[in-house]
Amino acid sequence: MLSRSVGMVLGVGLDRVLADPARWHPVAGFGTLAARLEHTTYADRRGAGAAHVLVLVGGCVALGGAAERATRGRPVAHALVTAVATWTVLGGTSLGREAAEVARLLETGRLPEARTQVARLVGRDTRTLTLDEVARAALESLAENTSDAVVAPLVLGAVAGVPGLLGYRAANTLDAMVGHRSARHARYGWAAARLDDLLNLPGARLTAALATLLGADPAASLRAWRRDAGAHPSPNAGPVEAAFAGALGVRLGGRTVYGHGAEARIELRPVLGEGRAPVAHDVARGRRLADRVGLGALIWLAPIAARPARRRRR
Repeated sequence: MLSRSVGMVLGVGLDRVLADPARWHPVAGFGTLAARLEHTTYADRRGAGAAHVLVLVGGCVALGGAAERATRGRPVAHALVTAVATWTVLGGTSLGREAAEVARLLETGRLPEARTQVARLVGRDTRTLTLDEVARAALESLAENTSDAVVAPLVLGAVAGVPGLLGYRAANTLDAMVGHRSARHARYGWAAARLDDLLNLPGARLTAALATLLGADPAASLRAWRRDAGAHPSPNAGPVEAAFAGALGVRLGGRTVYGHGAEARIELRPVLGEGRAPVAHDVARGRRLADRVGLGALIWLAPIAARPARRRRR
């Protein structure tokens, strides 16, 4: 099991150095496959969506299991396979770079360009956002995706190895593709959304806890988490966004617009935290907090990954 821990550490290092490749990323290939399969499996029923998830997530778990079996008893090979799988599923470095660019554009007064840049991080309509709304969008994305793209996959990797890593990323990708409540995917995407919620539960709580411990104001972070997280529509985004808001001394949540024109949908998100509205330099502060949380998660989880598996009693 030590090779699992070593592989995870190496994979985090690869993400730091290589980030996400612009072309030929395995997750992008998985997304293309999933989109093609949807043409075959789609029906406006929960059962059809569940079958779609079972085939794709089950296939990734099986692939991870095959990789584990192929490297059993070969610690160097197992560590390398784990490292590649970890790098494949992580997205922390790319997330940080995108957020850093938002911060740079805001700090130099280039609001229109910052609106375009933050659209790479969020699904909301960014075309008319004010400066503080762009900063808020970037911080909410940093908080949620630090959990989704860094901490949660490391949790699954620590407890379930390569199958956990690949299965998690498959489920998370499907949630992004079909799990949102569009008219087409309201029923078909139900299974993907619920599975992603389930797999993210431990990672989101660990992310919130680390943001509380490693932020500038642990008391405010804990207070915001306990008071505000439950009002958020997402059981996992609520804790991490609230904890980040308290840690940074800012206020997140509020009016959020998805789509535009006749298809626009307005959501009034609950207010998280009790500080001021975020400004440009808060995005850089949020990025530094996200980096500390990711490193803290690795330090916490690497020893768990290294624990030997219990032998079955005969």
